[in-house]
Amino acid sequence: MTALITRNELQAAIDAGTVTVVDALGGDYYAQQHLPGALALVRDEVDDLAPSLLPDLDAAIVTYCSNPACPNSGQVADRLTALGYTNVRKYREGIEDWAGAGLPIESA
Repeated sequence: MTALITRNELQAAIDAGTVTVVDALGGDYYAQQHLPGALALVRDEVDDLAPSLLPDLDAAIVTYCSNPACPNSGQVADRLTALGYTNVRKYREGIEDWAGAGLPIESA
C-alpha cells in the first residue's frame, strides 16, 4: 500500500520544490484544474511515459486524483512503485480537498 501525505505536508513540499506532483485524472480533468506544477499521468500511460516524465527513480513523487473514492491515484502510485520508483506517496483527499481549502490550482 502506498504511503499517504497530508494536504499540509504536500503544500509544504510544493512550496519548497521538493516533490513532483502527478495528476492521475488526466485529459479534460487535468486541463480544467490541477495542483500547481502537476504532471498529467494516467494509469494506462505510466509504462510508456514515466521514464521520460519521471527520470529519477528516487525522487519524491505524490499522486492524486479527485477524492478518496477515486482509485486512479492509487493505481498510478502502485504502477510507479512496481517500475522501481522508491519514494511514491498518495494524496488521498485529492483536488476536491485542495480546492476546497482555497489553495491555488492551475488550468491548462
